[in-house]
Amino acid sequence: MDHNLPHTISLLSRTPAALNALLRDLPEAWTLRNEGENTWSAFDVVGHLVHGERTDWMPRARMILQFGDTKPFEPFDRWGQERESLGKSLAQLLDEFSRLRSESLIELRAMNLRPEDLERRGRHPALGAVTLSELLATWAPYFCPLGACSYVGRQSVFLGGPLQEPLVPRPEESVFQAQNPACRD
Repeated sequence: MDHNLPHTISLLSRTPAALNALLRDLPEAWTLRNEGENTWSAFDVVGHLVHGERTDWMPRARMILQFGDTKPFEPFDRWGQERESLGKSLAQLLDEFSRLRSESLIELRAMNLRPEDLERRGRHPALGAVTLSELLATWAPYFCPLGACSYVGRQSVFLGGPLQEPLVPRPEESVFQAQNPACRD
């Protein structure tokens, strides 16, 4: 299937409002709770999105257009949200994500990307060659709002029992990540 940039932009533009509608004003007992060591809460997921919006997607798109595959992407700090989110509320992170995503989309549209631009290659530090099209196609569903809400959903079924496991898939079992290696690092 060919990448459709207008469809990607359409999904990217909806993500902040969807996250806002699903997460704002929920009890902190649901949004701050994680599932143990090396797991994230909904708060952490939104912080991760903010961090990625600032340091990952558009910087990498600019690198592809400027350097091609002659210069590798900067490695992404998967836990960078921990220091960037310090002292912020979920509402502040949601607002920041909305602002940053809007700025990213303005910049993305201003690039006036042509089909040949989308085929340009960059160099991922772990995965090797990746096209601009692949980068943008991976950005769109990355931690889709439903992913963030599954964290909250698991908090609401925390009582356990035999029905808990089938209700919400665990992030380490993400089919999306298995099928989209560019979403790693």
